[in-house]
Amino acid sequence: MWLTMTLLGAGGFAASGLIGMVGNRRRNWGHWLSVLVAVLAALCGLTAAMAILLGAPVESLAGPGPAPVMTTNLRLDPLAAFFLVPIFLIGGLCSLYGIGYWKQSHHPRTGRKLRFWYGILISSMAMITLSNNGICFLFAWELMAISTFFLIATEDFKPDSRQAAWVYLAAAHISTLLLFAFFALLRMASGSFLLRPLSPEQAGMGLQTALFLLALGAFGVKAGMVPLHFWLPEAHANAPSHVSATLSGTTIKMGIFGLLRVLPLLPARPLGWGILVMTLGALSAFLGVLWAIGQHDLKKLLAYHSVENIGIILLGLGLALIGEAKHQPIWIILGMAGCLLHVWNHGLFKSLLFLSAGSVIHAAGTRKIDRLGGLAQSMPLTSNLFLLGAIAICGLPPLNGFVSELFIYVGLLRTMTVLPILALAAGVLAMVGALAAACFTKVCGAVFLGTARTKLRRVREAGPAFWLPMMILAGGCLLIGMAPTLVATPLNRTTSAWAHRGLPALVALTPLTALTIMNLSLAAVLLVAFLLRRFLARQARTQPTWNCGYAGSSSRMQYTASSLAQMLLGTLRPLLRMRRREPRLSGLFAGPGQFHSHVDDPVLKNVLEPGWRRLRSVLANGRVFQRGNVQSYLFYMLLMLLFLLLITLPLGALWKILF
Repeated sequence: MWLTMTLLGAGGFAASGLIGMVGNRRRNWGHWLSVLVAVLAALCGLTAAMAILLGAPVESLAGPGPAPVMTTNLRLDPLAAFFLVPIFLIGGLCSLYGIGYWKQSHHPRTGRKLRFWYGILISSMAMITLSNNGICFLFAWELMAISTFFLIATEDFKPDSRQAAWVYLAAAHISTLLLFAFFALLRMASGSFLLRPLSPEQAGMGLQTALFLLALGAFGVKAGMVPLHFWLPEAHANAPSHVSATLSGTTIKMGIFGLLRVLPLLPARPLGWGILVMTLGALSAFLGVLWAIGQHDLKKLLAYHSVENIGIILLGLGLALIGEAKHQPIWIILGMAGCLLHVWNHGLFKSLLFLSAGSVIHAAGTRKIDRLGGLAQSMPLTSNLFLLGAIAICGLPPLNGFVSELFIYVGLLRTMTVLPILALAAGVLAMVGALAAACFTKVCGAVFLGTARTKLRRVREAGPAFWLPMMILAGGCLLIGMAPTLVATPLNRTTSAWAHRGLPALVALTPLTALTIMNLSLAAVLLVAFLLRRFLARQARTQPTWNCGYAGSSSRMQYTASSLAQMLLGTLRPLLRMRRREPRLSGLFAGPGQFHSHVDDPVLKNVLEPGWRRLRSVLANGRVFQRGNVQSYLFYMLLMLLFLLLITLPLGALWKILF
């Protein structure tokens, strides 16, 4: 029953995309009908996922395929259900947001194709979580990659959008090729494409390590793990804002899901694997937030914070893997609880931030932070919701980000008696939180406070289609933060199913009740302070400033985003690739000038782009072989076939020797 409802939800999203293609280019009725179907599909899928998480039995479905090894195998278990919750929730809310943000009547050229590929994206992600067969998994994975490519390239008339889409497509196919190798090795070892655990007799340590590294590379690209994140900032920045919210809130989490799905298939899972995952998580968290501080594009800044939060999720997963290797069930439950809950939390607050940024961009017409300012007066609801999301992403109480990071903190501190060096990761996590707070202080101050730095068009608060999804996401942040006991049962059930063993109850290891009381009390104090401030502000009387050489402030007297981050970036300059542009002052009465700094992505700018240029120059020499002669091409194919035949037998013998 629940699996059928999930399939109905996935099929409903695919149908919403098809319905969206039917409507008139310049009328909105097709858009409204598409959104209605998407919202109903989301409710259907959410109901089924929550039923499994709250105790309903696991359900499976097997069917015939085009070949005996290509059977259709689907399975709705707690891990799949846990990831289906953000897929359907964020998918439905962002569809609703699109009614106001990307109206068909305002975007006749791109509106219908956006809705079509958006429905396919949500449907394909749902099918990935259900797939219990390598062939089904790869099919859904590739469908997700293609739909994401077209969504990033929605505004394909813009060069930046085309560039971001092509870079993403290259990264996505690197991931797919690695998965081809992974499932081919898995098939050779187990004799089946089914995702079932290997036995030590089927796979030695060398094969398991090869499978682990292939999975880490393939799913690390999708998740945006450093240094495989190079596609993510530009893709999230150039996609429509509700698509960016989906990419950050759900799509990159498919990389985390993939890792969690395939790791239980490998029986070894030694200590080194956990240490590697934790190290990559620490690097992603620290460098992600560091690069975010130097950005002045609002959406690109949020994109780098996705890299940071993927790092936090990997810290929890690394702790769980180390707990398995050291036979420490408490580390497993705390690490996995932090990892899984942060998947939900990041989906909530990052989607909220992207949708809030979308409202700002829709109203002001720019996403450049240095051109914004003073929006809290004209967009008070959006500014408050953005502030709430910023508090959550910084891991501060009383919101949800604090709860998931607390689980990881407690788990890392419990390692001090056995592996004291792992406690250093807690210090990295604390530093990341402090840097995130500094970054969002810059953003909130530059975008919403002060006065506008440039002359903007008339800015006003967005309509219900904008703020209703944002308020639901904000409510989720508040609910998990103030009542964390509500998520204890789904976390315990999912973690125990993943570890294939009974684990201690999460409530017994963390003070969830005390945390609830503390967060509710803090929220009450903040609410009283806010209301008192509003009351006193109404009573206060304002007068103009005494005009003795100073009539009032202007936008030129404010800090820009560059100057706000200047001191911190200057301190961390050895770790960054920062470009600065300083004003040149000359003469007695110097003209206007502006200070500007920018942080480039070192992986993309220092490694990939120079390497691609060198590769293109080398490949240009191969044009001599492209003679346009069919006989020549047949000869090349014959040579390649002979080469493949020559290496097949030695590789087969080498396989038998090693494995």
